[in-house]
Amino acid sequence: MSVARNTEISSTSSQSFEDAIQQGVARATKTLRNVTGAWIKEQEVRLEGDQIAEYKVTMIVTFILDDSNSEQ
Repeated sequence: MSVARNTEISSTSSQSFEDAIQQGVARATKTLRNVTGAWIKEQEVRLEGDQIAEYKVTMIVTFILDDSNSEQ
């Protein structure tokens, strides 16, 4: 049996939504162990004048909790 947890994170990029997702997942996997997936909850852009200055994604990251006390 495994137990999972979800945590919400935001990530930004000046390039694209795809880049913001890649950066967010890369950062999450540096801190969290056993990441199994991510769901993109929101996408938004920040404008400067009439140009897109920044892409932002808010995602829910799922990871399996480590049970280091279990007997094998």
